[in-house]
Amino acid sequence: MSEEQNKPAEAEVDTTETADQAPEGTAQTAGAAGDAGDRVAKLEAEVAGLKDQLLRQMAEVENTRRRAQRDREDASKYAVSSFAKELVTVADNLRRALEAVPAEGREKDEMLKGLAVGVEATERQLFAAFDRAGIKKIDPTGELFDPNFHQVMFEIEHTGKPAGTVVQVLQPGYTIHGRLLREAMVGVAKGGPNEAGGQHVDTKA
Repeated sequence: MSEEQNKPAEAEVDTTETADQAPEGTAQTAGAAGDAGDRVAKLEAEVAGLKDQLLRQMAEVENTRRRAQRDREDASKYAVSSFAKELVTVADNLRRALEAVPAEGREKDEMLKGLAVGVEATERQLFAAFDRAGIKKIDPTGELFDPNFHQVMFEIEHTGKPAGTVVQVLQPGYTIHGRLLREAMVGVAKGGPNEAGGQHVDTKA
């Protein structure tokens, strides 16, 4: 036998199956990568949505906290409003008592003078307490009528002032921390043909 006949035949490799399997494996890998990418995008969208909700909730909590703080501050500032209205009436009476004492009476009557001095001291103490409580007196003499703080009781002609100017204060007004506590009762200048201004003031304001 020849040497070539004794040599074992080389095994033939069937590449058909390998060639068929390679594209399928690549497709599966690509599909898995696509699914993973979709899941990542979905998770990122969910995270963004949750983050937005969290920020909104935090903002709402902060707004609620600020409103509650403002309400507490307002309650603290204005809780004494009713009591303050009673006290400003006391201030009115103290001023009336002082105005009822004539200047010459003080000089002639030591007792009357001592009484007036005591009332003045009481008035000063009362207004010092008003200042600490944020209560301010409104004396708008010479100012233009403001319906937010003044109540017109009558109009006065021939004052030489522009129409609507406060020329007389019958009763001072008061505010507490900038909020109206009591309107000032006033008389205002009435406009005329020879007077400045000329605007009409509604005395029912």
